[in-house]
Amino acid sequence: ELRPDPQLRRIVLGSGIGLLLTGLVVIATLPLPKPHILAAVAIWTAVSVVQLRLLVQSWRACALLRVLPGGEVAIRGPDGTWSRGALAPGGILLRHWGWIRYRTASGRVAAEFLRGCSRRSPDWRRLQVVWRHVGAPASSC
Repeated sequence: ELRPDPQLRRIVLGSGIGLLLTGLVVIATLPLPKPHILAAVAIWTAVSVVQLRLLVQSWRACALLRVLPGGEVAIRGPDGTWSRGALAPGGILLRHWGWIRYRTASGRVAAEFLRGCSRRSPDWRRLQVVWRHVGAPASSC
């Protein structure tokens, strides 16, 4: 069982906001007519806000993750109910850090930035073993 870390969630959210602002600065410096720049700013802002909102909504729906053998995921909501999901492409697991992407039963792809130590956490060690055998699923393109 892997408990999402609120501090890591704040880091991800902060980096998303930072990238939103950086993108606005880059767009503003492009040698384009003002109407094109305004349109690009509006599109960049809208897409970024939607993505950040989806990320926060998925975090509100996940209080605990359980990665099962075979790549299945069980997600415990804040109300204590469990739902099923599966690992999704695009995740990475390192020795002490992981970016886990998973697909919920409703089809939404969510992500969690996790940290752990296999010496101190049997759950992190189990995740390492499952990841080694299942790995990040290949994308279906």
